[in-house]
Amino acid sequence: MTDVTSSKSTRRPHHWRHDLIELAALFTAVVVADTIAKTIVKGPEGPYLLVFSAIALVATAGFHTWWARRHSHAPPATASAGTPRTVHIPDAHVGQPSEPASDQAAEVVATVLWRMRATVDDTPGSLAALCTVLARLGVDILTLQTHPLTEGTVDEFLLRAPAHLSADRLAREIEAAGGRDPWTERADAHDLVDTPTRVLGLATRTALDAAELPLALRQLLGRCTLHSVPAVSLTGRPTGEQAPVEGVLEETVMKLRDPSGGTLLIERPYLPFTPTEFARARALVELDARLGPRVPHSQDVLTLPEGNEITVRRADQRDLVAARAMHDRCSARTLSLRYHGPVGDADRYLDHLLSPRFGRTLAVQTASGRLVALGHLLWDGDETEVALLVEDDWQRRGIGSELLGRLVAMAEEAGCDSVYAVTQSSNTGMVAAMRALNLPLDYQIEEGTLVITARLDSAPVRAERSQRQARQSER
Repeated sequence: MTDVTSSKSTRRPHHWRHDLIELAALFTAVVVADTIAKTIVKGPEGPYLLVFSAIALVATAGFHTWWARRHSHAPPATASAGTPRTVHIPDAHVGQPSEPASDQAAEVVATVLWRMRATVDDTPGSLAALCTVLARLGVDILTLQTHPLTEGTVDEFLLRAPAHLSADRLAREIEAAGGRDPWTERADAHDLVDTPTRVLGLATRTALDAAELPLALRQLLGRCTLHSVPAVSLTGRPTGEQAPVEGVLEETVMKLRDPSGGTLLIERPYLPFTPTEFARARALVELDARLGPRVPHSQDVLTLPEGNEITVRRADQRDLVAARAMHDRCSARTLSLRYHGPVGDADRYLDHLLSPRFGRTLAVQTASGRLVALGHLLWDGDETEVALLVEDDWQRRGIGSELLGRLVAMAEEAGCDSVYAVTQSSNTGMVAAMRALNLPLDYQIEEGTLVITARLDSAPVRAERSQRQARQSER
């Protein structure tokens, strides 16, 4: 900004003494000039003195000009070499492009993102020691969280470090500075979001969809394995798994009461949970319990090649009666290919599969409202399974492929690296649907059971998702 000084503050007060001094100086100058002129004119060497005086005057003026140019750009004498100077930029130049950088500018160093944790003593200077080491290594601290413990504090950093700095060296340097049990892992751009913003975003997703709770807990706690253990088994017997209302924290294991019954079991063997993380996870579970069952009500109406219209929507346990009626219309072979077990036990799985705690379910219903197909995206620990069931009379019409494509898109949006399907080699419809995804596939066959794994962490997946989103927007 331009420094503006008012004329009132810069105008010096006028005084009669100044006029008297200036008048005396004028008379003195006239007397001296008259004396010098008479001396030069009347003296025998007057012309020579006049020439020498002119030369001296020119030399003095030249020396003054040279001295002024030499020292006009020098810093003030009061500023030291390491002291920054304040530069005032006029308003007229604000917004103009800066001068191009010189060829001697510092070379850009490649960097990577790291997440790091270390336990330090809760004493003054312990955190400063870690920061000093990181600064010496050329590491930039982007975010910092503190997790208080009964003894000490866990400091969690998000770091931007030089690419040549290895995780082992970083851990050794932190240990040397007093950090105990250092842990590091590579981070990505999603970790740049600050913790309050990320927690609020996860809470919003959980509030909109009950199936988001397991995913929200995974993203909140990092890489962990989450199991939902029901209070009653599929055979109707109590499992004995019921966590107390306040939950249980045991180093690398966290147990929380599931609002739908049973226990949410969260494990992270490589890194103990902190009380702060436990409190955050419990708050998300309590939010889910207060809101009750909820599923987004969005639905898409599609037209099959033969002209029939079907509706694809989310399903939950409120569709249990319609799903059992669909089971009754399916053949024994269709049910055996889907559930890989006794056909009579198929109905027992439905309540488990339709629960949003275990994943997401898509249902296909006809114009009359009859349920004719189900597609499941199931959270299996830290893996994700896809499964399909299409009523016999509606098979070979593209319904299975449509459901599978939507389930894979949901898995990719949830951050899953891969999905797998368990079927039989004779189930040619499921095999063809997996191949139609145009994804890298891995096959494993064990005792007649075929496991097909589709990898989602590739460029073709992102392109396929963009095309699928474009098709859905057109509809």
